[in-house]
Amino acid sequence: MSSGRSIDRSEAGFADRHIGPSPSEVAHMLHVLGLDSLEQLIEATLPASILDSAPLGLGAGLSEPEMLRTLGAIAAQNRRTISLIGQGYHDTFLPPVIRRNLLENPAWYTAYTPYQPEISQGRLELLFYFQTMIRDLTGLDIANASLLDEATAAAEAMALARRVATTRANAFFVDDQCHPQTIDVLRTRAEPQGWELIIGDPDRDLDPAAVFGAILQYPGTEGQVRDPRASIRAVRDAGAIAIMAADPLALVLLEPPGELGADVAIGSMQRFGVPMGFGGPHAAYIAVRDRHKRALPGRIVGLSIDVNGGPAYRLALQTREQHIRRDKATSNICTAQVLLALIATAYAMWHGPDGLRGIAKKIARLSASLASRLRALGVVVEHAHFFDTIVVETGEATAGIHAEAERQGINLRHLSATRIGISLDETSSGDTLEQLCRLFADRWPGRAEAEVRSLHADDALPHGLRRTLPLLEDPAFHRYRSETAMMRYLRSLADKDLALDRTMIPLGSCTMKLNAAAEMTPIGWPEFAEIHPFAPSSQVAGYLRLIADLEAYLAAIGGYDAVSLQPNSGAQGELAGLLAIRHYHRSRGEGRRDTCLIPASAHGTNPASAQLAGMRVVVVECGKTGDISLADLQAKIDLHADTLAAIMLTYPSTHGVFEEEIDEICRRVHAAGGQVYLDGANMNAQVGLARPGHYGADVSHFNLHKTFCIPHGGGGPGIGPIGVKAHLTPFLPGHVALGGSGAVSAAPFGSASILPISWAYVRMMGDRGLVRASTIAILNANYLAARLKPHFPILFEGRSGRVAHECIIDLRGIRDATGVTVDDVAKRLIDHGFHAPTVSFPVPDTLMIEPTESEDLAELDRFCDAMAAIRSEIDAIARGEIEIEASPLRHAPHTVRDLIEPWNRAYPRSAAIPDGTPGVAKQYWPPVNRVDQGYGDRNLVCSCPPMEEYSKAAE
Repeated sequence: MSSGRSIDRSEAGFADRHIGPSPSEVAHMLHVLGLDSLEQLIEATLPASILDSAPLGLGAGLSEPEMLRTLGAIAAQNRRTISLIGQGYHDTFLPPVIRRNLLENPAWYTAYTPYQPEISQGRLELLFYFQTMIRDLTGLDIANASLLDEATAAAEAMALARRVATTRANAFFVDDQCHPQTIDVLRTRAEPQGWELIIGDPDRDLDPAAVFGAILQYPGTEGQVRDPRASIRAVRDAGAIAIMAADPLALVLLEPPGELGADVAIGSMQRFGVPMGFGGPHAAYIAVRDRHKRALPGRIVGLSIDVNGGPAYRLALQTREQHIRRDKATSNICTAQVLLALIATAYAMWHGPDGLRGIAKKIARLSASLASRLRALGVVVEHAHFFDTIVVETGEATAGIHAEAERQGINLRHLSATRIGISLDETSSGDTLEQLCRLFADRWPGRAEAEVRSLHADDALPHGLRRTLPLLEDPAFHRYRSETAMMRYLRSLADKDLALDRTMIPLGSCTMKLNAAAEMTPIGWPEFAEIHPFAPSSQVAGYLRLIADLEAYLAAIGGYDAVSLQPNSGAQGELAGLLAIRHYHRSRGEGRRDTCLIPASAHGTNPASAQLAGMRVVVVECGKTGDISLADLQAKIDLHADTLAAIMLTYPSTHGVFEEEIDEICRRVHAAGGQVYLDGANMNAQVGLARPGHYGADVSHFNLHKTFCIPHGGGGPGIGPIGVKAHLTPFLPGHVALGGSGAVSAAPFGSASILPISWAYVRMMGDRGLVRASTIAILNANYLAARLKPHFPILFEGRSGRVAHECIIDLRGIRDATGVTVDDVAKRLIDHGFHAPTVSFPVPDTLMIEPTESEDLAELDRFCDAMAAIRSEIDAIARGEIEIEASPLRHAPHTVRDLIEPWNRAYPRSAAIPDGTPGVAKQYWPPVNRVDQGYGDRNLVCSCPPMEEYSKAAE
C-alpha cells in the first residue's frame, strides 16, 4: 500500500486508471497528513481488532481487453431466442438514438438523485413527462417518478391501500391472474404485517367486505382481458381500495384503470424500449387518484418556481421525506429506477401516441391472427378476448411442442402439462406467425396450410373496453420525430444537469465513483440484454456463471458464506436481510424476537425496513462523538433481552468514523440472542481491509451502485444483494420461478443485466486494486478533512484524529453567528462547478463529504479551494461588510441571465461566478436560480396540464 514509484499512466493497469491520485500525489497527501505510508494511515484509522489483510482470493486484475474477452466468452454461453414467454417481460426495440444519447451517455448514467434541483433540471423535466405519460396511460390523477419493478410496486400499492382504506378488514385480495412473481412478492410483504392474502377469481372468490384492498391484473397473466368494473365498484363501495396491475402498452388500446373506477394502477414500463436483461432493471409505475397523493410512495417530481418566478422542477414533498417514514413507515423506498424511466419516456416521445398505437395494434392484430390460424388447425385457444397473449390447450403434445420450439429457437410459456402460453411483442412479425403455425400444423390436421395462412384478424379486444380517452396530448410527445430533433433534445437536457462526467460529486454515504466505460460496455451486448428472466436454465449458462462468480466474490469480500443477488435496491437488501433474521428466529421457536435496535444516527431506510419486516424499532442513543453509547446499548439489550431480534449498524458509522467498539457491540447483541445486520452503504472503506462477516456481522447488504461501480443513473438503478453467515443461508430470498418462495423482487436475480458492471470492476481491480481503492478512498477523505479543518469544524473524528472515507463539516456555529445556512453553501458550490455534498445528514446543518478513490489531487484541491473561498464570503458577512440577504451566498446559484441583466447587487458582477481553475472544463451554468421549495409543496403540480389549458394560454 505504500506510495511506490511513479507510474507511467500510458502503461498503467485498470486499477491505476480507476484510482485518481498518482503515486506522487499520494506521497504529497501523506506528507500533508504527517504520515510516511498508507499502511500507517490505515493502522491509525481502522481498529486493530477488525483489520484483515488475508488475500481476497480474486487474483491479479485483468486488463480491459482481457476482461472483455473473458466476459464475452461467458456471455456467449447464453442462448438468444425468440422469447414468447410473456409473464410481464417482452422483447422490445430500443431506438439507437436513445441508446447512444441517453443509456450510453455518462451525462445521464453518472448523475445522482435530483435532491439539488438547480443542477438537475434536465432529469427532472424528463421525469415530469414520465409522470405525465403514466397519468395519461392510466387515466388517474397523479403518478410518481417510478418504482423498482411491477411486483414490488404491487406490494407498495397494497401497503398504500392498508393506509388509506376506511375498512377495518385485515385481508387483501389478489387476482389469481396476477403474474406469479407478483403473488410471490405480495406474500413476502404481507406476512410480516399480519395481513391475510386471499388469492382467487374475483368473479367467484372476492368478498369486498372482507378486504382492505384488491389487485386485478389487466390483461391477466394468461392474456385474458376481463371487464373489472363490477369488482372495482364492489370493492370501493365497501371502503376498500381497488388496484389494477396494467400493461402500459395494452393501455394504449384499452380503457384505462382510472376510467374503469380503480383507485390505484401499477405496472412495468419494461416494454417501452427497455431490454428484458434477464429480469431488470426496469422502471415500474404507480398512479393514484388525487385524494391519495400524499400516501403515494417513492419520489414525485413537481413544478415549482425559482426566486425570480420562473418555472423550475423539483422533488415535491421532499422536506417530509415522502419516500421514507422511518419507524412509522409503510414503505422503505429509497431508490427508484430513474434511468429506466427516462428511457421509457424518451421511447414514448420518439414514437408519440400514433407510433405507440401502431405498435400496440400490430401486436394485437398478430395475436388475433395467430389465434384464428391455430383454431383453424383445430387447436383450442382458451380466451375470446386478449391483447398479446393466448393460451392453447396442447394435451399430450405439450412436451413435444416445447422441445421442438426450443430447437427452433423459440421459447413458449409452460403453464401446465397440457397448456402453453404464447405472448407476442413489438419484435414479432408475420414470419413469427408462420413459424408458430408450422410448429402446430404437424400435430393438428385442421385445414390446409394455405387456407390457414390466409386467415387474418384485426384484434381480439372486447368492444366495451376499447380506449376512448385521449393519449399523450402534451406537445412534448409530438415534437421529436427526427433523429436530429431527438438527439438535440436529449443533449439540451443533459446540458442542464451536473453529473460525474463534469465534476466531483462529493456525497457522503453515496459513493459517487468512476463508472468506467469498459465496465459499462457489456450491458449492451444482446447476449445479456435480450434474455428473458424465466428462460430455461439450459439457455442461460453464461448468466448463471456470472452470477455464481459475483456471489463468490462478494462472499469473499464480506466474509460471508452465501450471497443473494435478488434485492434490486439497498432498501430491498435491508428488508431481505431482516426477513432472513426473522425467519431464522422463528425456525428456532423464538418468534417472540421482534425488537430491532437502531442507532439514532441511522438512515431512514433502516427503521423503515425493520417496520416492514414486522419488527419493533428501539432507538439506541449516540454520544457526542457520534459513536453508539455502549451504556444505552446495554440498557436497551437488558430491557428487551427476551424479544431482541437484531441490531442494524452502519459501518464505518454514519458519521464517517470507524467505531472502536464494533466487535464489542456485536458480541453483546449475540450474547443476548440477537443477530447483527450491517448496512453496507459504506463498504467502500472496507473492501480488502476488513470483513464484516469476520468481525461480528451476520448479514449485510452490498450497494453495488456505490462500492461496486454500478452507476446511480439519476436515482436508480440500484442493487443491494445480501451476504449471510451459514446459519442464515436457508432463509435467503427464494423465487417461484426457481421452485421456491419468499421473493423480495420480481426477478430471481434482481436487476441481472447490470451485474456485468460489478463483475468487470472486481475482475479488473483484483485483490491489489480493491485494497488500494479502499485505502485511497480513506486517504482522499482524510486529506480533504485536513485541508478543510482550518476553515470549518470537522464534526467527528476517530482516534488519532482520522476519519474514514467521509468527513462531516459543521455549519451550526456559522449559521448562528451569520445566518448563513447549509443550503447557502450548497448552492454557492454550484457557482464553483460542484455538486453539493450530502446536506444535513446525519446531523442537521452539516455537510457530509465523500471524495471516493476516483478523484485526483487537482479535483480535491479545486473543491477545497472553493470551500475556502466560500468561507471568505462567510467571514465578510461576519465582519459586517455585507448583509447575508445581499451576499452572493444567498443569491447563489447564479445563471447566465443574472450576469447579462442590469446589475444592482451589493457585490461586483465578477464575484458572482468565481474564476475557474486552469484546465478545468468550461463553467457550468445552472438553468434556474434557487428553487422555492415551499411553493412547490403548497401548489403541487406533478404532470403537464390538459390540452385545454394550452388552448387558454394561447388565446
